[in-house]
Amino acid sequence: MLLVRLTLAAIVSLVPMMLEGGYGLPLTGDEAEAFLREARIVGMKPIGVGITKPMKVTLSDGERTHHAVFKSIDEIRHGVVRGRNGGFQTAFKDSYKYEIAAYELDKLLGLDLVPPTVEREIDGKRGSLQLWVEGAFTELDRREKNLETDDYVTWSNQQYKLRLLQQLTYNDDAHNIRNVIYDPSFRVYCIDNSRSFRHFHSLADKSGLRRFSRSALESLKALDAPTLKAKLGAWLANIEIKAVLARRDLLVELATTLAADLGEDAIYYP
Repeated sequence: MLLVRLTLAAIVSLVPMMLEGGYGLPLTGDEAEAFLREARIVGMKPIGVGITKPMKVTLSDGERTHHAVFKSIDEIRHGVVRGRNGGFQTAFKDSYKYEIAAYELDKLLGLDLVPPTVEREIDGKRGSLQLWVEGAFTELDRREKNLETDDYVTWSNQQYKLRLLQQLTYNDDAHNIRNVIYDPSFRVYCIDNSRSFRHFHSLADKSGLRRFSRSALESLKALDAPTLKAKLGAWLANIEIKAVLARRDLLVELATTLAADLGEDAIYYP
């Protein structure tokens, strides 16, 4: 069988022309957050995938129309629950609040991986509303269709930032390759964070962490309890914030050890 590898130019040509606003995120930063909070809801329908039963929401402010994902799940399972990574947990939680916390933490670190996400009430339910990534495909799609980027270095660096965030938040769904998505430029996005922020003071899997962004590490080192409580306290309990800081220490220690063993040039990138 002939093996065909599709690169960026070919992938972009496959994006439906109906995406008038292009692909990726139509809005960013404060502008995106304000739109998500204030725009009128003009349509909602089930996405059809995902055990948290997310909804695809269409929003309009009268001039612009964009899509978003709404999740209202906020559940806790008492007793012992087996996690995806093979470990066992008590009081297993699946909550929309972690989607917002992941976005706020992403902003603190300057990772630019989690799409803009806010808290909003829709039809009497509070939940997370996350801006839709237009023209996106999953890591599963990439593997099945044998898609490749023209800029492997940039893509690889984003992957290491993604793994850093997943370990920092102890994301139970980190190994679900449907939860890593790309736009046609191969920009990486981290979605589905509702099973994150576990209480463990350990890393779920450090084997994939072999390189670190210097800027991300500096932001990581600067995190402290008052900052996290101020920025994430509305969605995380104190025990969850303490666990984030404990995992932060382990990540910094890992980066320092690898740099000492293999050399800074082999481990660090901007």
